Amino acid sequence: MSDILIVDDERDIRELIADILRDEGYTTRLAANSDDCMAEINSEPPALMILDIWLKDSRMDGIDILTKVKRDNPEIPIIIISGHGNIEIAVAAIKQGAYDFIEKPFNIDQLLVVIRRAMETSRLRRENLDLRRRETVMAEMIGSSASFKALKSQLEKVTRSNGRVMLTGPAGSGKEMAARFIHAQSNRAAAPFVSVNSASIEPERMEEVLFGRESPERGVEPGLLEQAHGGVLYFDEVADMPSGTQSKILRVLVDQQFQRVGGTGKVRVDLRVISSSTRDLEAEIAAGTFRQELYHRLNVVPIAVPSLEDRREDIPELAAHFIAEFNRSQGLPLREISDEAAALLQTMRWPGNVRQLKNVVERVLILGEGTGPISARELPAQQEEPADEGRIVLSGGLATLPLREARELFEREYLLTQINRFGGNISRTANFVGMERSALHRKLKSLGVVTTAKAGARVARLDDDKLG
Repeated sequence: MSDILIVDDERDIRELIADILRDEGYTTRLAANSDDCMAEINSEPPALMILDIWLKDSRMDGIDILTKVKRDNPEIPIIIISGHGNIEIAVAAIKQGAYDFIEKPFNIDQLLVVIRRAMETSRLRRENLDLRRRETVMAEMIGSSASFKALKSQLEKVTRSNGRVMLTGPAGSGKEMAARFIHAQSNRAAAPFVSVNSASIEPERMEEVLFGRESPERGVEPGLLEQAHGGVLYFDEVADMPSGTQSKILRVLVDQQFQRVGGTGKVRVDLRVISSSTRDLEAEIAAGTFRQELYHRLNVVPIAVPSLEDRREDIPELAAHFIAEFNRSQGLPLREISDEAAALLQTMRWPGNVRQLKNVVERVLILGEGTGPISARELPAQQEEPADEGRIVLSGGLATLPLREARELFEREYLLTQINRFGGNISRTANFVGMERSALHRKLKSLGVVTTAKAGARVARLDDDKLG
């Protein structure tokens, strides 16, 4: 980008600057007053602005224009020029966000140096944002189970709109990944994705972090809302947002504008908001800790993100993905997963969900044995419950039961685990456990095990009526 907007009330000066810049390979646009300037910016934001402080016959002077542009288009670098320059004006301009201040009559070579530096700074900023956005796009969603496919189908539908989405699910299940997927597949993919962890920000600082601040000493300090302008703002654990901030966020959602802390002017933003929570927000409303109006504003499209136990089929695929990721990012060994290790991973309990699985994979790669396939004995469950070769460890409760009751309890838990491991697929379960399908159906019926639909998949559970 090399498009420069020159704003000066003196025709000779703006045309002189334009001629020089065109000779240097830049494209230019000219404006004589604030109305012309704002019209040019609204039609297409320039790569850089050269702005005179004093503008005759103009509704706004240069500082007013600077303040408004930095509020609505903070990415545009602005160079202030003035024939009446003094240190106070220069300081005021820099505090309001100007890149630099040059006094008239200015040296052309000096102006060109400042322009090149400002353009380079702007370019580096854009490249940094592009790299961060590319990381977001590369954040893949991995899985092929029925519940995962149902989730992805819902996410793909909401990418085509600007509707607010509320993601619910247990901690570590991948709610932020789902939010990033929505952003990466939407028409806002080229704009920022800004995450707000409501639980990690001190309540007394929440408004300053979100809305930014203005002060005579430090000038304008943009908050996260401004940083997300044009893109997506993700509220992680929205239930932890202080009640006072909730009412102000509600107003932002209604008006798409706000005031910085210590400021007086309105800041306009264009945002898509995605929220998430591990808690029951309706219960929080009943307890008086979450505003009902805000809930209804955020919960336009509710999407439940399944736990890892609801998508056990995906565990080997996820583990292989994490191995490749750690190899690329940390240089850890690129190892395969043995069939025994994959089966054990699918039968383990995962209270920390996908995040816990990723941690386990990283630990195994760091402490692992060589570069061959990962064996079952390398997994934490095997290390935490050691047993002699060819034996399993009985729980205290199981060891105190008569053989018939212990066998029935074992068979029930074993088959529940295997069915859920294979996503409710009875044929695959029967093949793995070595039973005819019809015999497996009879066994499940006798044990009181049934399958039901949950999160788009078949899940095994106990039939309470039969067991009762």
